[in-house]
Amino acid sequence: MSAQPETTSDAEPAATDPNRVRIFDTTLRDGEQSPGASMNLAEKLEVARALAGLGVDVIEAGFPIASPGDFEAVRAVAGEITGSIVCGLARCNDKDIARAWEAVKFAQRPRIHVFLATSAIHREHKLRMTPAQIVERAVAGVKLARSLCADVEFSPEDAARTEIDFLCEVVEAAIEAGATTVNIPDTVGYATPSQYGKVIRTLSERVPNIGRAVISTHCHDDLGMAVANTLAGVEAGARQVECTLNGIGERAGNAALEEIVMALKTRQDYYGVTTGIRTERLYPASRMVSTITGLVVQRNKAIVGRNAFAHESGIHQDGMLKERSTYEIMRPEDVGVPKTDLVLGKHSGRHALRDRVNEMGYRLTDEQLEILFNDFKALADKKKEVYDEDLAVLVEKHLEDVPAHWQLLALHTTAGTSLLPTATVSIRRPDGEVVQDAAIGDGPVDAIFKAVERVTGVRANLHEFVVRGVTQGKDAQGEVTLELEVESGDRSFRGRAASTDIIEASALAYLNAVNAIQTVRDRGQVREVVGRPGAGA
Repeated sequence: MSAQPETTSDAEPAATDPNRVRIFDTTLRDGEQSPGASMNLAEKLEVARALAGLGVDVIEAGFPIASPGDFEAVRAVAGEITGSIVCGLARCNDKDIARAWEAVKFAQRPRIHVFLATSAIHREHKLRMTPAQIVERAVAGVKLARSLCADVEFSPEDAARTEIDFLCEVVEAAIEAGATTVNIPDTVGYATPSQYGKVIRTLSERVPNIGRAVISTHCHDDLGMAVANTLAGVEAGARQVECTLNGIGERAGNAALEEIVMALKTRQDYYGVTTGIRTERLYPASRMVSTITGLVVQRNKAIVGRNAFAHESGIHQDGMLKERSTYEIMRPEDVGVPKTDLVLGKHSGRHALRDRVNEMGYRLTDEQLEILFNDFKALADKKKEVYDEDLAVLVEKHLEDVPAHWQLLALHTTAGTSLLPTATVSIRRPDGEVVQDAAIGDGPVDAIFKAVERVTGVRANLHEFVVRGVTQGKDAQGEVTLELEVESGDRSFRGRAASTDIIEASALAYLNAVNAIQTVRDRGQVREVVGRPGAGA
């Protein structure tokens, strides 16, 4: 492979505004590692477009060596996104780095992000390498990445628990080898703000070539201090922050992008720095990620939670009526929260629907919009008002890239305190034949799952079953998210569907997961398990 010409000014930290903090978003990589948050290619592209529209400086699109799907997703994002740097993650070894470069090399602004653990606990128990071997491996990895790409980031994994003298040594060596950004991860969320800030300051003071690289932060939320630690890093001189929308990520998650950005904006008087984020797009982007991943944003979540700009206390309401700033330090419009919901109904047309969907961050083809419009009209006939959350669910359904091997045509259930729960289903098979069957169960949902199992022959264990209201009101759509396990628990598949009828949503979600299993089974990648689903709903 030939070397990448050094043409992008972003590879040169000296050209960076010292008062500008770069936002490095890893929703598509670290965020997707949240259990149950995996995304397909179409969904990843939608999120990447939303991130680029948000003004994110760097999009970490994935870990290309992890799987063929991850590689294709990173390559697709790299091939489409402009403006933002597109980054691929790699361990400090030749295969990882070569794979990462293959995925990002056609990006308008590519970056390779290499990492290697440096803490004593990782050196001794995971890598079984000496400090000297760690430095040697890190230097080799950075040099190889730099021979391919002008923009290289290096992360000493578990830096917050690494001896400070050794951390300084590794960082200096990585910069000398060609790293243009050095990221200081608090990989397990162990640090405190004062401790983490001290680490950043020490690197700034003791590493002689630190001026040739941008210092970055990457903080996890295991002790609930990811955002606080990140802000302490900025205060100490870091000029890139790594974060995710809604704070999703491994275990307790990452530092939340929206919280960091609004803290820096609202308290610019204190931090004295800026970002390039279009903050009015934060809320729509947050809703999109929540809908796609199925990870619900808690009501009292800062910035993007449903209650973030809600006031119930009489004292607060009185203060708000007299002067908004008495109880609000940010305007809802600044983060994209509308003052009132835009309500669409059965009399709304295609133009209004397209405008609203575009405002929410989705980009649909004319064909997709027509299908969405038909679904929208059908939903509007069932409920008086269609809210943004309803639309997000409808749009997400058309982003699925799982073939519909089995299609639900009709469903009938009976249940009651003195009745035996039964379900009858009519399903179109992959060969076009329509099959009907019935089953009994502990409840109507359990009976549906058993009937579907009888028709499809796909057997799996129900691992998770979650029902939530998409919007408010008695006529709100109910969204069902479930997870089926196969291969004795080694493989799981997620299904999601929404309807004003929870029973119907349960059937559709289960069939979506079955279709995903069938798709993988057709490729010879999954075995059936002995067992049956169970849901006494």
